[in-house]
Amino acid sequence: MSELKNPHPYAVLPTGVPRAARWMVVVVSGLLGAAALSGAYSVLAGVRVYSVIEGESGFLTARQGELYNTLLMWESAGRYQGGAYLACAVMFLVWFSRMRRNLGLLAPDRFRNGPGWAIGSWFIPVAGLWLPYRIALDMWGAASPLPVDGQPYRAPVWPVNLWWGLFASNVMFSRWCALKFDRADNLEELRAAVVQYMFCDTLEIAAAGAAVFFVVRLTAMQQRKILEGPYRPAL
Repeated sequence: MSELKNPHPYAVLPTGVPRAARWMVVVVSGLLGAAALSGAYSVLAGVRVYSVIEGESGFLTARQGELYNTLLMWESAGRYQGGAYLACAVMFLVWFSRMRRNLGLLAPDRFRNGPGWAIGSWFIPVAGLWLPYRIALDMWGAASPLPVDGQPYRAPVWPVNLWWGLFASNVMFSRWCALKFDRADNLEELRAAVVQYMFCDTLEIAAAGAAVFFVVRLTAMQQRKILEGPYRPAL
């Protein structure tokens, strides 16, 4: 008698051990460092613009040629900053998506959305300021070891909160700064806009540093969970 075959075979589950791409961590960290350096250069250019605009007898004045040259430097710094930010954003999204897929193999029950949201969530208006953060929290939880012997344990999430708080603040504040700069009609408004941009660039530098820590820490947590197993060693 021939063996009966199931007309509806079970789907093949994904197998294999996820591996952390160390080269990707190095590249992302390097690009984040480049973005921070471009932000520092932009701050320096802003300081030069600010120093050219002088106050005299209650009025703001500036030498036309010197102001023109410093504004050219400031705009050039902005272009470098934009290029570095774009390259950094592309590579960060590649790393973010790969980490989501890897951690989905380790702890699929920790995620509320599919792996495609690791990229798509960034491009949703308004919700893009919240959804990637939720995915990052899910990845952090998936990379955290499980408790042992019923002991409560929760991995500290402050690295995720710090990175996202600085990043989201920089995104919103930069848009406001761009609006203020476009509306500047005199030297006083120009100088105020430059000061606001310098604060925004400082936020970007801090956000880049926090992002490096988040990237390195999450990758290390994933690798440790792969090597040591899903449970936290008993103390």
